[in-house]
Amino acid sequence: MCATCGCSEHVVGEMHPHPHAHPHSHPHGSEGEGGPDPRTPMPEGGGNRTPRRLQLELDLLAKNNAIAERNRAWLRRRETVALNLMSAPGSGKTTLLEQTIRHLGPEFRLGVIEGDQETSRDAERIRKEGCPVVQINTGTGCHLDAEMLGSALRSLDPPASSLVFIENVGNLVCPALFDLGELARVVLLSVTEGEDKPVKYPSMFRASDLVLLNKMDLLPYVQFDVDRFLTHARSVNPRALVLPISATRGDGLSAWYAWLRKQVAPFARSAESR
Repeated sequence: MCATCGCSEHVVGEMHPHPHAHPHSHPHGSEGEGGPDPRTPMPEGGGNRTPRRLQLELDLLAKNNAIAERNRAWLRRRETVALNLMSAPGSGKTTLLEQTIRHLGPEFRLGVIEGDQETSRDAERIRKEGCPVVQINTGTGCHLDAEMLGSALRSLDPPASSLVFIENVGNLVCPALFDLGELARVVLLSVTEGEDKPVKYPSMFRASDLVLLNKMDLLPYVQFDVDRFLTHARSVNPRALVLPISATRGDGLSAWYAWLRKQVAPFARSAESR
């Protein structure tokens, strides 16, 4: 899964404002479909080590998924919605969150968990908007995992009936593979990145519940075929909703806010009925 992206087998995740050492292991060197059965015994004297590596990947993903279920139960008890925001670097996740906080801050209890390899710059931007935020630095790690999110949620300690945004590490590959316990996954793509990204990175788009096509204000200045992008996106994931937006100019953000209200609505109705 992370054979060439720079992930180390022992990543230290730092939580702010409560830093602490956080060991993080995850699988490497994924084999494609049709590879050796991970249950195949190891050849004598070492030999081909692929089966053992595949079994390790499966074991680590199973551990991650178990923790993700605990996160999901924790969020459900608090009637809190967590959304996993994923994209390549520079697609506009933090700018979108700034706009969202300004618009929905008076309406919802909001919180943000920021994932980056280094620095707390994005967390500082969110904090300036008056929103509670926890920073996770993954070092050489290219994604957040369920254990990292669990620790961050405990640090954030969102009140009941909150809306929590998880800004994942900028990467179109590994974040799609790791369930965090979120309610839904949102993928951002900007028009500066090319309309073929859904077919080049199908796992990311296949895992999404919502696709935001950002930086529509730049469309006159770049070569980007919106219809071709929509065709590619629907070929990979026919069920995903696609919304064109401009996080800087505000185009389409009303549809984004309406989608967010829809995610929160079942929890709000539950609270009102008590």
